[in-house]
Amino acid sequence: MERERTEDSAGTARRAGPPAKGGGHAVRALRHRNFRLYFAGQAMSMLGTWIQQVALSWLVYRLTGSSLLLGVTAFLSQAPQLVVGPIAGAWVDRHDRRRLLLIVQIVLAVQALGLSALTFADAIGPGLIVAMSLVLGVLNSFDAPLRQSLLSQLVPERADLANAIALNALLVNSARFIGPPVAGLLVAATGEAVCFALNALSFLALIAALSRVRVANSGRSGGSLGTVFREGLAYAWGTYPTRTLLAMVVVVNLLATPYAVLMPVFAREVFQGGAQTLGWLLGAAGVGALGAAAFLATRRSAGGLAGMVALGSLTAAAGLAAFSLSTRLELALPLMVAVGFGITCSNVSCNTTLQSIVPEHLRGRVISLFTASLFGMQAVGGLLAGSVADRLGAPLTLLSGALLLLSAGLWFVSRLGVLQRSIGIAHSGQAL
Repeated sequence: MERERTEDSAGTARRAGPPAKGGGHAVRALRHRNFRLYFAGQAMSMLGTWIQQVALSWLVYRLTGSSLLLGVTAFLSQAPQLVVGPIAGAWVDRHDRRRLLLIVQIVLAVQALGLSALTFADAIGPGLIVAMSLVLGVLNSFDAPLRQSLLSQLVPERADLANAIALNALLVNSARFIGPPVAGLLVAATGEAVCFALNALSFLALIAALSRVRVANSGRSGGSLGTVFREGLAYAWGTYPTRTLLAMVVVVNLLATPYAVLMPVFAREVFQGGAQTLGWLLGAAGVGALGAAAFLATRRSAGGLAGMVALGSLTAAAGLAAFSLSTRLELALPLMVAVGFGITCSNVSCNTTLQSIVPEHLRGRVISLFTASLFGMQAVGGLLAGSVADRLGAPLTLLSGALLLLSAGLWFVSRLGVLQRSIGIAHSGQAL
């Protein structure tokens, strides 16, 4: 019997009943028109973002040879999310998410175009790179929670939300897999300015997609910005699964993700390579991340993902420890696959679980805390890693982080039973 269909106020079809059966369940969120449009635009945007990120790190290291400055620029491009991000989440819950995201994409395109022009004119230097990284960090503070919190409006069936999050992660990590090798080839052939220009152009695809998306207005939170902000913090701290999962996001991204900041050092000094070696190392991590996202997309629900958080954190710790001791590229590449798999498995599982239990009117605030924890800790970790690596060297720096992460992962495993019961209660409350 054909399942009952209803229409929401935005004209988006809602279907009652279970998710799609068979092989199509892994991509079932794509049956929603709004998500398909967003998915296509996001594909181009994410590819451009990764190309720019690799090109910028190589530009910094080429101009200065400083692993500390690598850490500083990575820090500034993400650290504002620690301060601005949670406030941005309160702002998101009080306004139209689609319109805000559209505005942010336009500004990001202008920023990338300016970086390209300065680099092409040979007018770029450490000072300007630092300043533009800070601007990018502020913009990212709005961009990340907007992209994540909009997913629930693009996929009106709650049963498909977990699949949409996994597919979005699959898309991001596909770009992470393709982008670094392409960036390495482009930097070697044409220079960094072309990479920055391509990123500017890539935003046009997402801008066009968002212009065609039609979604119903979500319930906007009333009250002052400060009141809305405090309400979000109170919910996150007072809800055991939310508090615990956010803590794990902090630990994983503080201790594991700084590998990306130090990859130019490994590419040149440990493996005796150049921009293409850097691209292959980051691309290998992208393969693992892609595999994790694909694996999570095949799951039919958000249940049981706390175990995936534990698996991811322990896998990342083991892979990172072994990589830090490796001196041969053919051995390092599969280890980077394991690192990428572990980090993505942990982060996506945390994100999916949080989105499955958070009330809609709090979504922007809770997801902004997630993105602030994720990207903010990446920034802090990158800065610390760059600073420590200047004194102890990159291999010992990564090994130390891996051992600390291993300890945190084992602690999380010891709390797994209590956490799963709490998540189950929250799931039933949200009627997932």
